[in-house]
Amino acid sequence: MQVPVYNLAGEEVRQIEVSDALFGVPFNEAVVHQVMVSLLANARQGTSSTKTRSTVAGSTRKLYRQKGTGYARAGSKKSALRRHGAITFGPHPRDYRQEIPRKMRRLALRCVLSAKAGEGELKVLDGFDFTEPKTKQMDAALTALGVTATALIVTPEPEENVIKSARNLPGIKTLPVNVLNVRDILSYKMLVMTEASVRLAEKLWGNGVS
Repeated sequence: MQVPVYNLAGEEVRQIEVSDALFGVPFNEAVVHQVMVSLLANARQGTSSTKTRSTVAGSTRKLYRQKGTGYARAGSKKSALRRHGAITFGPHPRDYRQEIPRKMRRLALRCVLSAKAGEGELKVLDGFDFTEPKTKQMDAALTALGVTATALIVTPEPEENVIKSARNLPGIKTLPVNVLNVRDILSYKMLVMTEASVRLAEKLWGNGVS
C-alpha cells in the first residue's frame, strides 16, 4: 500500500510503501467494539461507595408505634425512604476490568489504523525538526497538513519539543507509538504519524513487513 509523506509545510515529498498487514486490514466492527468497551471499562476506578442500613449512622429505634398514629408504618431513621437514610441497591467498590486476548487487541488496532488510512485521515510526516517548543509552528504545520479538527500526533518516542508545542492546542494530543491504542485513535479525527513511527508500528504489530 502506497501512502504519501509530507513535510511540515504540507508538501508531498515522496511516496512510501506501508505494510498491508497493518494498514490494509478489513474493518471488524465486532472486535473493535469489544476492545473499545474493555478499554473504557478498564479505565473505571470502581471506587464509588454508598451506605446500607447496616452502615449508615443513626439509631435503630422504631420512630413511633405501629398502630394508632394515622401515619404509615415506619421502622428506624436508617430506612432508605427517609432523608439521610440508607441507599437502596447503591454502588459499592468493585473491579470493572475486562480481559481481552492479545490477538483481539492487536486485530482491533490494525482495523482502526487501516480505517484511518483508507478514509484519508492518516497523514505521514517525514519528521519534526523542532529545536525548541513553538506552539505557533505546530499550529502552522497542522494547518498545512489540512488538520481542521482534532488530531492525534504519534512519534517513535516521547519528544519534549513536540509535546510542549502541541499541548496548548485544543483537540491535539501526542503519543509515543508503543502506547498507541484503539480508544485514542477513535477519539481523534486525524492521525498524524511520523515516518519513523510508522516503521516502528509495523515492527510492533505488522509482523515486521513493510
